[in-house]
Amino acid sequence: MLDLARLRALHAVHVHGSVAAAAAALGYTPSAISQQITKLERETRTTLLERRGRGIALTEDALQLASAAQELLTIVERTETTLEERRGRPAGVLTVGAFPTAARGLLPAALATLAREHPALETRLSEVDPHLSVDLVAKGLIDLAVAHDWDIAPLPAPDGVEHAPIGDDHCDVLVPADHPLASRRVVHRADLAHEPWICQPPGSVCHDWLVRTLRADGHEPDLRHQAAEYHTQLALVAVGLGIALVPRLGRGPLPEAVVALPLTPVPTRRLYALWRTGAARRPAIKAAVRAVRDAWQDDAGGVSR
Repeated sequence: MLDLARLRALHAVHVHGSVAAAAAALGYTPSAISQQITKLERETRTTLLERRGRGIALTEDALQLASAAQELLTIVERTETTLEERRGRPAGVLTVGAFPTAARGLLPAALATLAREHPALETRLSEVDPHLSVDLVAKGLIDLAVAHDWDIAPLPAPDGVEHAPIGDDHCDVLVPADHPLASRRVVHRADLAHEPWICQPPGSVCHDWLVRTLRADGHEPDLRHQAAEYHTQLALVAVGLGIALVPRLGRGPLPEAVVALPLTPVPTRRLYALWRTGAARRPAIKAAVRAVRDAWQDDAGGVSR
């Protein structure tokens, strides 16, 4: 009899491309995933992973098992949804993925509410890049995702994945306190044409939005420093190395050396909750979406946003 947990581990390696990435997605250590794969190899009496250069690849037998695992996980999810629906209350395990600022500024309150109101429900949170979250939901690796998009990059909604809006997160321009613009009540894009920027690395939605927007206004952005974490960007702004465009969600209090200025038109990213259509009836999904929306409303105007 094949072990479902081991099949899930193999499926995660197939989807994510490495043992380390699979471990991060499932909330385990790489060694734990490796042990599951090794046990599955013994059960099936076949080699499942093989070395290719510095990485690994699934054998043909492993690909067959990964495909079967996808079907089995879908059946298990459907069964769990039916049982939970019959009980009429959230229960079991709910895996949630969220991009970093949502994981910091939104999910703690939402998950605390779920733990208090639904003690039979166990939630597990992982930080997930918004580019990857839809695919992780679609493939059944997480139950619920909190993701965002911008006007230049609408959130994809493939068949089998449903989504609901949470709210709009506005962005401000952050400048050093002694910057010539710091006393302004509002700034326009033209005011920022020749400023040195601190931004996220290429490939991120925030980076692409900044570059495309400034170029559309006829200005080539001067990207001096690149940092994935907004708190790192804040530190660079505080010492006068440039300005940054930072969302309010999860930002927290600003250092005294940094001033936030509203930009017009207001840059906005839209937040969504996503889940698989097959799990839409699950009480845990409904309760989690409601908790996330309530956390968003409760935090309106707070220092984290």
